[in-house]
Amino acid sequence: MNKIVFTGGGTAGHVTPNLALISRLREQGWEIDYIGSNDGIEKRLVEQAGIRFHPIAAGKLRRYFDWRNFKDPFNVLRGIVQAYRLLRRLRPDVVFSKGGFVSVPVVIAGWLNRIPVIIHESDMTPGLANKLSIPFATKVCVTFPETMRYLNKEKAVFTGLPIRSEMLSGRAENGFALCGFQRGKPVLLAMGGSLGAKTINDAIRGNLRRLLERFQIVHLCGKGNVDPAYASTSGYKQFEYVTNELPDLLAMADVVVSRAGSTAIFECLALRKPMLLIPLSRNASRGDQILNAESFRARGYCLVLEEERLDEFVAQVDRLYKERETFAARMREEAGVDGADAIVALIEKMPRRG
Repeated sequence: MNKIVFTGGGTAGHVTPNLALISRLREQGWEIDYIGSNDGIEKRLVEQAGIRFHPIAAGKLRRYFDWRNFKDPFNVLRGIVQAYRLLRRLRPDVVFSKGGFVSVPVVIAGWLNRIPVIIHESDMTPGLANKLSIPFATKVCVTFPETMRYLNKEKAVFTGLPIRSEMLSGRAENGFALCGFQRGKPVLLAMGGSLGAKTINDAIRGNLRRLLERFQIVHLCGKGNVDPAYASTSGYKQFEYVTNELPDLLAMADVVVSRAGSTAIFECLALRKPMLLIPLSRNASRGDQILNAESFRARGYCLVLEEERLDEFVAQVDRLYKERETFAARMREEAGVDGADAIVALIEKMPRRG
């Protein structure tokens, strides 16, 4: 039986593409294990999917000063030892990494065990974890064609992003029932990722009265960010985070306001949902979301609003809704949005252990 170990975590964006691939490989009879951290969101999501989960130590890779930077290298080394022993025991044919700080020890341990390692980079430019991992990888899959110029041509493969099949089968009627919304009035879905986004939360709630004149709003606001003051507000439904319900909520939505993480925006592209993207600023990130958003804006899939221009939020939402058919038409012209088939084919080509 073919065996594969997945890794990646920290945010849902590092996990959900793995789940898309796991679903395909399960159908083909692969034996699957997952290595992640106990503290990340990956543990809950992977165990919910019925996959064996193995926790290891992990140190966060920070670009800023923090006292934990002195301790975490030792956690990384401990994680490498733990992952090395796990892989020796599990004996997979392939290791597949979706990134995040927990993936680095697993990738290095895979290389030490001479197991083929495939990395997937979601964003336009590789993140720090993947930059550290790439020298130990056999192949590097990329989501944006522009990313190819940053990587070794012998390793880089343009595949796109794997999309979970369940994302494409949502039912709008389930979304309306879940939120208690009425048909006939447009629905705005606002989401800031699995951890939430204060900027988007503040923009929605600070303009709620004006927005509710035109839209019903479903707001995915992140853990601990549901505001009880709005619990009884008609036409406004808050969730910390959703999993199985997300396809139904997206099927119901007419337009989407989102951060510009690659998983979220490619799922919206696959569903032809017009987007207003509010990327993380360079003050709070390495600028990857800005590049993702600009790529989508250049292709005519979305509007982009910088955090410094949030006074234009309502006007941009109105414009998005008025021009939604134009954006949707451009999205329909995009072929091959789902990268799962290409990645599964690449996994199957990897040499098997003797």
